[in-house]
Amino acid sequence: MGSPWKPFLLLSVISGLSDFARAVAGRPVSYAAVLRMRQDSSSPVLNSRSRPRQQHSGGLVTPDWSAFSSHPLSALSLLGSQEDHRSEETEEFGPVFIHEPDDVIFSLNSDEKKVMLHCEARGNPPPTYSWYVNGTEVDSKTDYRYSFIDGDLIIENASETIDYGRYQCQAENSYGTILSRDALLQFACVMGEYEPKIEVHFPTSVLAAKGVTVRLECFALGNPVPTITWRKINGNIPKKARLRKSQAVLEIPNIQLEDSGTYECKAENPRGGTAFKGHLQVYTLPQWVRMINDTQMDSGEKLQWECKAIGRPRPNYRWLRNGLPLNAKDHVEIVNGELTIHKVQQADSGMYQCVAENKYGAVYSNAELKILASPPLFVTNPVRVIATLGKDVSLECKPRASPKPRITWRRADRKLQPNKRITLLRNNTLKIVNSSRADEGNYVCRAENQLGSAEMTAILWVKEAMRVVLSPSRVEVTVGESVVLSCKATHDTSLDVAFQWFFNQKPIDFQQDGSHFEYIQTVRSRQVSTVDLMIRSILLKHAGKYGCRAQTSADTVLTEAELLVRGPPGPPGVVIVEEITDTTATLSWTRGLDNHSPISTYNLQARSPFSLGWQTVKTDPDPVTGDMESAMAVELNPWVEYEFRVVASNAIGTGDPSTPSRKVRTKEAVPAIAPSNVSGGNGRRHELVISWEPVSEEFQNGEGFGYIVAFRANGTRGWKEKMVTSADATMYKYRDETFPPLTPFEVKVGVYNNKGDGPFSKVVIIHSAEGEPREAPSDVKAYSISSSEIRVSWKPPNPGPGRPRAYEVSYWKESEQEESGKKQQTVKNETSMVLTGLEGNNIYLITVKGFNNIGQGPDSAPITAKTRKSPPAQPPNNLMWIQEGNNISLSWDPVKAKENESDVIGYMVLLKQEGRGHIQVTRTINPSTMLSLPEGGTYTIDVRALSEGGEGAFSSQVRVVTSSGVRAKSNQCSVHCPPRSLIWTALLLVLVPSASW
Repeated sequence: MGSPWKPFLLLSVISGLSDFARAVAGRPVSYAAVLRMRQDSSSPVLNSRSRPRQQHSGGLVTPDWSAFSSHPLSALSLLGSQEDHRSEETEEFGPVFIHEPDDVIFSLNSDEKKVMLHCEARGNPPPTYSWYVNGTEVDSKTDYRYSFIDGDLIIENASETIDYGRYQCQAENSYGTILSRDALLQFACVMGEYEPKIEVHFPTSVLAAKGVTVRLECFALGNPVPTITWRKINGNIPKKARLRKSQAVLEIPNIQLEDSGTYECKAENPRGGTAFKGHLQVYTLPQWVRMINDTQMDSGEKLQWECKAIGRPRPNYRWLRNGLPLNAKDHVEIVNGELTIHKVQQADSGMYQCVAENKYGAVYSNAELKILASPPLFVTNPVRVIATLGKDVSLECKPRASPKPRITWRRADRKLQPNKRITLLRNNTLKIVNSSRADEGNYVCRAENQLGSAEMTAILWVKEAMRVVLSPSRVEVTVGESVVLSCKATHDTSLDVAFQWFFNQKPIDFQQDGSHFEYIQTVRSRQVSTVDLMIRSILLKHAGKYGCRAQTSADTVLTEAELLVRGPPGPPGVVIVEEITDTTATLSWTRGLDNHSPISTYNLQARSPFSLGWQTVKTDPDPVTGDMESAMAVELNPWVEYEFRVVASNAIGTGDPSTPSRKVRTKEAVPAIAPSNVSGGNGRRHELVISWEPVSEEFQNGEGFGYIVAFRANGTRGWKEKMVTSADATMYKYRDETFPPLTPFEVKVGVYNNKGDGPFSKVVIIHSAEGEPREAPSDVKAYSISSSEIRVSWKPPNPGPGRPRAYEVSYWKESEQEESGKKQQTVKNETSMVLTGLEGNNIYLITVKGFNNIGQGPDSAPITAKTRKSPPAQPPNNLMWIQEGNNISLSWDPVKAKENESDVIGYMVLLKQEGRGHIQVTRTINPSTMLSLPEGGTYTIDVRALSEGGEGAFSSQVRVVTSSGVRAKSNQCSVHCPPRSLIWTALLLVLVPSASW
């Protein structure tokens, strides 16, 4: 298919390409035409499902419109809270295009002959895609050059003569079908090198709100590819800024005022360079720094309000009163955010607003001004005041009034004049110094303003001062004792008194501390009132100051007593460890509280990883008296980590311990304790096995601890010594093939460490290992006890080295080889065994040999024994019985043995009650017996023949059901019944043969 236009030279390299800029690369059209192409694009704003794609056709980049906003000239994206984020839709709907295919210009010079046309739609259910070229459907099955990836069409080995044309994408689901716009696929050649040219850039003036994300975009055409760089004139680009899309976009998140300034983008390649500058200005709405508040004032006072806001541009201020503009006038002054009203009047009351605004918005601060105006008013009138003789007294005059009233005092219709004893304070309070009886009487306070006047009468009484005594004033007690403090108040007869108890200046809570404190009201008369404080089961924490406060309407008196508590000493101070040796440590400490009883002694305690808690240690000197603050802990173990503490005692008891000292380790020393329980024996042939209990780490006394094992044959002089380096070792084996079994050795085990050799244990005698048995058992005997069992017995070999620890019995049939026989072993050194599982009426050969850990001894000479014939295979038949009460008479046919069976020598009857494990066994030589049923229930009966060969087969089982306490006569039989004359009436008894169940 031929092209309707000829290939043309193509601008091939674009630096910092935005998807919008890539449209310019495809065809030789004017910039206005490019913008028209941009306006024709119907792709939505980039969202979570549409992402920018770069389509490479050879050396060309084809456009992807989906990454751009709808404004055709916008190279600046301001992304804030207004960004569009589509939510996933759950309702079903027909297909909607997210991305439609764009025109593509493919380079004829490209090495890669591949073209991609992009198509994407959304829908629920998800749509399927098909493609059309010049109205004909593309068939990927018949032409291998076509392939589909989702909605995209890929053309391999693209050819101008075959693939030039208009392409359309079709999207379809169950709700319908949509067809995309045409996309023209064209083919063209490469232009030569040329200098960069910035084709699209951000505006020369950019205005942005504080807090949004600003994107400044610059892209340029050029060959070779231009490099884009950015800078901020007279400043640094913010550190938070990021470069996107091959440095073509400068993105500044969370824009702030300091980010304002002039930004420059520069495009450069070897052919030259060009730059563009634009100014970024950040604006903010006004924000309050200082606001006005509700205010109450008296008439005639001066009001001063100030409001202050920040913003860019700087905000202007205006004032409103009750929603209307407030202008300056005679007594109102306005300077920007400051409002002054001189001598406020009632008419100035109302709601005020300060407005701060710039061209981007305004903020309001609201407050109410309330002008007070009222005549004087006394809330309480008259006022009664009781004073203490000789003390100062104050009479207050505080009326409610606005404006502030004038105050005057009079007594007995005469105006009070200030003197040495009577003073009028600034707050209109009348103060009388050193009051006396003569001061009693009525005092009148008069208040007046322009709105009216009022009077208040203060009635003054002067009383004798109260006296309070707390006894005892100082007391000493011992922990656990109780004490009573008595508080006695002498007061004016006309006054009531109230008491309160304090401990160390804090009120006592008798509910919370009721187990120790009790308030006791004892005596109350006209002039004297007394209360007691009981303190029981006293603790050390109860020592301190106890106060009794007595209060009347005239005065208040507080008196205190001191309580000293004797108790065990407090914990000593910090314990310091000094002068450490292998067995001693010098300790020092500071004295703790003696709690009013002198410290008599100190006890030194230590703790180590090997002790069970804290243990008292021996000291030098002993004892450590209460006047000492240092002592030596002695008889410690070397090379052990210790903590120390000190406990003080006095005549009352032992106190709490000090805090533990730091951990210290005593110095190393030669081991002083030898291993215990040295023993040994056993082992393999020619071995001497020596064992011992290891020495505890507590007594190893240093590093490099080990054992010295010394031994010599009994009667010899020189000791052999072997080193065992493991501190945990418990055994040593010595091997020498020259000494015979059970050779006696003298053995001792010693200890050592890096400091030297310690002591040896006591010498013990240990024998070397014995050999295997040398002799066979003697007097071997065997006899049959049934058709499947033979008992074997023997005597052990003569005593000596190689004693058997157990025996092994071998047996085989006379008709078999010895190698095919079987073996059984005794558990220990028993001298008899029963062989089981044998075949009846067979001769067996039997040998016995001893063995131990070393090996096996020789076999005894074979002996023979014959198993008995098998018991009869025929079970007892024709079981018959008669029952009377709890007794059953049972009989059966005799069993006759066959020629190859053992003769019958009797019978065994088994009676078992169901639900219980007990079985009653009855033996008889006759084919009959009498059974007794002990109680009611269900019973089963079995009979089997007895012979020398063992027990025969069981008869058919019968079941008997009976109730307790029933005595009746009846019978039934399993196979044959006796004559009818023997049948009695059955009552509650049923015998049923097992074969019928």
